[in-house]
Amino acid sequence: MNKQVNRPSVDAVRTATGREWDEWNAELDAWDATGRSHKEIVAWLMGERGVGSWWAQSITVAYEQARGLRAPGSGRDGLFTISASKTVDVPVDELYKAFMDTAGEELRVRTSQPGRSARFDWQDGRTRVNVGFTAKGPNKSVVALAHERLESPEEAERMKAMWRNRLTSLVSGYAG
Repeated sequence: MNKQVNRPSVDAVRTATGREWDEWNAELDAWDATGRSHKEIVAWLMGERGVGSWWAQSITVAYEQARGLRAPGSGRDGLFTISASKTVDVPVDELYKAFMDTAGEELRVRTSQPGRSARFDWQDGRTRVNVGFTAKGPNKSVVALAHERLESPEEAERMKAMWRNRLTSLVSGYAG
């Protein structure tokens, strides 16, 4: 996949960590990070190099992508996750109810916390959809979802477009 890796700028990583991307890659190569798990790399960066949690994750993902261990948008398992969100001028409980009422047959509820979150199996149970609802005031809220375990970049792009359309349709009834 020739997708551009989305990561912070060279200046941002240098300012935050004291090193540029290429320097981190060389240091991780010297430590033989290609033979280690994501979790091990993050722990090493935090413990041995004093890198903060967020930057340790960012450096690790960028390294894994640079070394072909992870495609952009995928985990080390090779599966992809997409996300989508919408903000709408409606109370969070109303947004939650509207989402659940329009979930459709392809979403099977695993767990839910009314007004807060819902987790679903998608169609054949191969992928999962996790949805969060956040109040941004008494009459404003956000729905944000992640669709996990997608098998290819093409499936990820297709599902991202589908979820964008679906969330746009969901909130269109609230447009002033």
